[in-house]
Amino acid sequence: MRTSFNIPDEVVEEFDRVWQDEGLENRSRAVREAMLEYIEAHSRLEDTSGEIVALVGFDYRHHDVIQELHAVQHDYQDVILNTSHTHQGKWCLESLFCRGSAERVRDLTYRLRDFDGVRRVKVMVIRDGAA
Repeated sequence: MRTSFNIPDEVVEEFDRVWQDEGLENRSRAVREAMLEYIEAHSRLEDTSGEIVALVGFDYRHHDVIQELHAVQHDYQDVILNTSHTHQGKWCLESLFCRGSAERVRDLTYRLRDFDGVRRVKVMVIRDGAA
């Protein structure tokens, strides 16, 4: 299947550099691998249940979304135990240390991904209900 995406030039340039450095045969192969990794990470988060401890990290353009992000964090204060914030030029990096139901942490993660000003959100489940 052929498709097209709107991706900033600097992201495409960096992506091309990375897959070429890794010796992959072409951009299509690299995109397929990236998509499979994304699906795997999403499935892992979806399959987690029970009480978890997790670190949610994300970067964003401070002035574009800070008020909305604070509102989301207030909505999820039942699972957010601690936050850390650092400035990186126009971008900020935030980490949320969470403990609570996997469903609430998952919902928080998806809410954070809804903002155009948020570049990426990463979740690391430190301990799940099975541990």
